[in-house]
Amino acid sequence: MKMRWWLLDTLTIPFYDFAGSTLVHSVGGWAALIAAYLIGPRIGKYDGSDCIRPHSFVLATIGVLILCFGWFGFNGGSVLSADPMALSLVFVTTSLGGAAGVIAAMSTSWILNKRPDLATTLNGALAGLVGITASADLITLLESIIIGAIAGVIVVFAAKFFDKVKIDDPVGAISVHLICGIWGTLAVGLFDLKASFDQFMSQLIGIVSIGLFTCAFSLIMLLIIRKFIGLRVSEIHEIEGLDKSKHKDTSYFYSHDTDNK
Repeated sequence: MKMRWWLLDTLTIPFYDFAGSTLVHSVGGWAALIAAYLIGPRIGKYDGSDCIRPHSFVLATIGVLILCFGWFGFNGGSVLSADPMALSLVFVTTSLGGAAGVIAAMSTSWILNKRPDLATTLNGALAGLVGITASADLITLLESIIIGAIAGVIVVFAAKFFDKVKIDDPVGAISVHLICGIWGTLAVGLFDLKASFDQFMSQLIGIVSIGLFTCAFSLIMLLIIRKFIGLRVSEIHEIEGLDKSKHKDTSYFYSHDTDNK
């Protein structure tokens, strides 16, 4: 509550985050970054064997579609009223931001990889939605497209960066929620009708202060968990798979999988 009072009442212009690009998304992204660093990469991720592949693109696509649908309740509910004008603006900017993220991420991966990558495209949808979340009630339709498109480009390069520094993020959550959450929050100071340098600085101060608090809290909690419980399973169980080691079963059966007969 003290941090909220400081961000809203003490700064020259109050920190603004309509539905949570920072308070929801980058908070989770900071915690995920600390956790991924402490846990370390999965066995085989960075040894050059390329043995870790996406589990199911069908399920991933369905999951992203469910999230996209739920975002209208997430952003729309943040209006806190049934005002048709306010709701209509939020619904349209949310839709355009997500759509722009899809196109931008797909196009960027196509240019870089010579093919449209499905996983990157799916994360582009989420990146655009995360980016638009802080300002969905304030911006114009064109601005929502610009914000979503920039988020779609950012998420591609962010994922490559975290892979380069060997932060193992299996679903790109840090790139989507942390990096694009930061971008979306800063975008309030760039695209809002009342955008100004003071507003931009308030957004930046809010991002840094909330990020520092979240990182410190997450680090303390994760270190406590690691000390008394542990943060990852044993190497044997990780290689075997948690379906077998924890549930004594497997999700899929193949004709050549003699271990499952």
